[in-house]
Amino acid sequence: MENLALQIEELISNNAPDFEISKVIKTAIKDYLNSLEDIFNDTQGKDFFVKHTKKIDGFIKILYKYLLRKHFGDFIPMSNSIPITLIALGSYGREQLCVYSDIDIMVLYRDIKGFNLKPIIEELMILAWDSGLKLGSRVHELDEIVNATRSDITIKTSIIEARFIYGSKILWCGFQSKLGIVQKEFQKEFILEKLNEHKTRLTKYPLKMEPNIKDGYGGMRESNMLFWMANVIYGVNSTKDLIGIHFSESEYKTYRSSLEFVFRVRNGLHLGAKKKLDSVNFDILPDLASRLGFSHTPKLTKERQFMEKLFESLHNIHAFSSVMIKKIVRPYLFEAKNISALREKRYKKNIYFCDDVLFTSFNRKGKSLYELLKELNELPISIKKFDNSYVYFAKKTILPSNLSAKIKQQIKILLEKENLHPIVKMLYKADLFKVILPSVKMITNQPQFDGYHTHPVDIHTMKALWHTNHIKDNFVLNIYENLSKNNKSILNFLVLFHDIGKGRKKDHHIVSQDLFKKFAKSINLSEANINLASRVIRYHNMLSYTATNEDIYSQKVILNFTALIQTKEALDLLLCLTYGDINSVGAGIYKSSTANLLKELYLQSAHSFENEGLLKDSSRRLQKENAIKNNKDFQILERSMQKKILQIGSNQLFLVHKASDIISIALKAKDVTTAIYEIDNSEYLTIKIIRVNPLNLGYLLGKLSFLDLVSMDIFKLYDEKKYFEIRFGTKVDEGDMLFIDEILQSSFDMGKKFNHKKPTIKKEDILIDCDHRDDLAQVKIITQDQKGLFAYIAQVFDDFSIEIESAKIHSIRGKVNDLILIEKNGNFCVNQDEILELLT
Repeated sequence: MENLALQIEELISNNAPDFEISKVIKTAIKDYLNSLEDIFNDTQGKDFFVKHTKKIDGFIKILYKYLLRKHFGDFIPMSNSIPITLIALGSYGREQLCVYSDIDIMVLYRDIKGFNLKPIIEELMILAWDSGLKLGSRVHELDEIVNATRSDITIKTSIIEARFIYGSKILWCGFQSKLGIVQKEFQKEFILEKLNEHKTRLTKYPLKMEPNIKDGYGGMRESNMLFWMANVIYGVNSTKDLIGIHFSESEYKTYRSSLEFVFRVRNGLHLGAKKKLDSVNFDILPDLASRLGFSHTPKLTKERQFMEKLFESLHNIHAFSSVMIKKIVRPYLFEAKNISALREKRYKKNIYFCDDVLFTSFNRKGKSLYELLKELNELPISIKKFDNSYVYFAKKTILPSNLSAKIKQQIKILLEKENLHPIVKMLYKADLFKVILPSVKMITNQPQFDGYHTHPVDIHTMKALWHTNHIKDNFVLNIYENLSKNNKSILNFLVLFHDIGKGRKKDHHIVSQDLFKKFAKSINLSEANINLASRVIRYHNMLSYTATNEDIYSQKVILNFTALIQTKEALDLLLCLTYGDINSVGAGIYKSSTANLLKELYLQSAHSFENEGLLKDSSRRLQKENAIKNNKDFQILERSMQKKILQIGSNQLFLVHKASDIISIALKAKDVTTAIYEIDNSEYLTIKIIRVNPLNLGYLLGKLSFLDLVSMDIFKLYDEKKYFEIRFGTKVDEGDMLFIDEILQSSFDMGKKFNHKKPTIKKEDILIDCDHRDDLAQVKIITQDQKGLFAYIAQVFDDFSIEIESAKIHSIRGKVNDLILIEKNGNFCVNQDEILELLT
């Protein structure tokens, strides 16, 4: 920095223009930024922040001093005599300035007639930008400060983090006096607004596999929030100043150590990405883990070690900050008028139950683990949430050296409770969940790099428990409500243990089953319950796998699936578990198409448990025909029409649709001489077509390839008529309906061609089974999801006059899993090699 000052001094003496000065400073800044990799290797966390902040301070001082020389020449006053003070704000003010963070400063001044200050201030901003310093600046006269904070909470927040850089210390003392006023006035309004803002931020950025370490759960903003509250209420300059007042030194040490790791991660993120980046994404993860000193071991990859450490740190920061914030601000949430109402909400001594939230005193002494569990077991099941005051109390629990028989009995009672999620979440936040369920230790903070799960294993499990306690799918809810009390308790165990075996070398389904058996025996669960739950845990993904990957109308598939599950009781539990499991993967994963597949497989399987003789397709069709014959709408039809309905060629139509729907479809087809179609855009776009004339399917799907195709069924009716039902994943704008109608009309012209872009499919992505059924061949395609993929396949099939019986389209996280059933009309199996060449 001294060399830079000398260079500038020489340029000034040679009357160099501003752009030459800025050029020299810009070069110095660039050289400094290029050296940050070496600096990071020596110092990474808070120390790196401080050193970087001081370096930026130095550049700003040089710019300001140059301008003073420029404007005052040889008569430059002492800096203390010029009524300008440069103040750092935000992360810059906190000395947490990262490499690509915004550099926020405030130019504070007093408008003295003898000084022409505005040109200096304006030139400072221009010169800084020309030099490569992207300053975010605000300019205030000293007397404006208090009023400015009254109009904008953002200004108040940034000002309480202010730090002196350079300039008039007289003005800085005046600013600190104003700051004292700002801190004390409108405290309650400020606190309530910041709490609401903080809640919104955490909702937007929950803990995920790619966590936002600035604004998200456990991120730096949670630490900032704690400081803001401490500063406004107590006037402290550091959260550490509250040791002995609100928390112990050991509590603070754990929190501060975790915050230090997050500081290191953020610096590594910026340096690795070479830009501002707040989320740890999978692309940068390998480099980031190496930067922070992690390396592969025989058991764990560097990425897993790093993410486990990061998740642990984020949990520690969130746990400490959320509890302490509530503890600090609670006097400002108090209203005397609520005392009488609070007394009415008293559940028992030191426990208050208000609006389905449980509160206790922050000063309440901790109990033994047995006493805590007993207290929890006596609470009403209507609790929706435990306040942080209860979490703080639970953290004080006195832990035994081992779990006695009476403690295990209380654990059993606890885990069998209805609405278990609020209790488990509270125990998790209090770091007690792994005490009552020791096997959880292995999945705590364990990342999932499969590209499918959004959350680490422990959070995924917690969310699965929430979703099974809050089922929104009416069909699944009906199954759940009809479970016995015993089986609702078993469902809790299924959710908690279904993924507990992850992270081992052995298949986690088997490990989870073994861990459950061991735990279940230790708490004296009955042999019947252990056997039932073990079987569901062992095959907990089979319902979703079979529904999305197999022909669920095939006798063989249903037999194989039900042979694994064995009982209707297990099937009911598996459906509820699968609902919770899929919903907890991430938003939008449990779609209507997924729900329909699960429901259909459940019904087919439940049907088989009731009467095994109905498993054969012919028997199941016969049963549906009998239902049709007993239908009043069918009985009033002419005999010729009744005969046509019962002689419909497609077995699939009878397996998929209800009796009333089959009658309705058949009647719509009665007077069709060319084609009719129906477009339903109520929930998601569905196109239904009945045609005599050929349908140019490749053209139709090609023109609609901008939409996500979910499924397609094609059924032979009678008199050479076919029924198509094509479902897409979303609705379309009403303005597009005319466009879709025009496409449909054009799709009956077999001369129409769509210029398909050939998708990328490998030969090993396609599995052909010409012996699938007597009348049907099966094609499975598992490959990367691509726009127009199925449209291209349909076009190839059209060219060979191949008739598609049905198609199941399933895509998730960039992968497509298509299952196509094809009529054996002599055109497919004999040409399969040629077709395979065209597709790949």
